[in-house]
Amino acid sequence: MTTRRIKRVNSLLREVISETIRSDLKSQDQNELITITDVETSADLRHAKVFVSFIENDPKKKEEMLGKLNDKAKAIAAISSKKVVMRYFPELIFILDTALDNYMKIDTILKNLK
Repeated sequence: MTTRRIKRVNSLLREVISETIRSDLKSQDQNELITITDVETSADLRHAKVFVSFIENDPKKKEEMLGKLNDKAKAIAAISSKKVVMRYFPELIFILDTALDNYMKIDTILKNLK
């Protein structure tokens, strides 16, 4: 069960991390294709799973982009921690969110049934 505090922290982290990726890492490749869909913070606020979605069809390219994000996780956390007041900024773990892909597959199947 997620408390109201954790929900607020998740929402704040989602905004701050999105802004950091979009603006402060602007010179990096293809940041405009990255969407932060959700953040799940642990109860002790030490770890956060950051779910990301890419506007990319190639699964290998998605995995490559996810790997680059995870390589830059500490830098993203360092920059983001300056924008938010928290005793501890969580360690970030980027995870590929496949919900949009699943939705598109289901939508295609339903359209084909008609």
